[in-house]
Amino acid sequence: MVDLFSWLLVFFFIISLLAIIGYQLMSLTDLEVDYINPYDSAARINMLVMPEFVTQGILCIIFLVAGHWFMFLLSLPYLYFNVRLYQKRQHLLDVTEIYNQMHWEKKQRLFKLGYLVTLLVICLFWLLWTVGEVHK
Repeated sequence: MVDLFSWLLVFFFIISLLAIIGYQLMSLTDLEVDYINPYDSAARINMLVMPEFVTQGILCIIFLVAGHWFMFLLSLPYLYFNVRLYQKRQHLLDVTEIYNQMHWEKKQRLFKLGYLVTLLVICLFWLLWTVGEVHK
């Protein structure tokens, strides 16, 4: 039963990460089609960078504590990428360079989105497998 709760917790953390990345992508798209100004777009995205990093770190810790080694190893590259961005001080968007970096930032967030969707599909598989095992 504890395994089921850990998978549910992981599911909700992945959904929250997907929402954060989706919001960042929408802000970049709004900037691209000139619905908002660069300052507002950078402020919206920068506001959610640290919650994204913390949520990903907590997700890795949950995988580690719950003993889901495969999922822990799958989520480590994403955590490593975020830590490297933070160490290089490249995790925040610069308002003056946002138009020059927009293509890279969108590509980076689309890759993160695909990565998280893959994790979500694997998590759903294990969640359903655990539910099947509990009901036997």
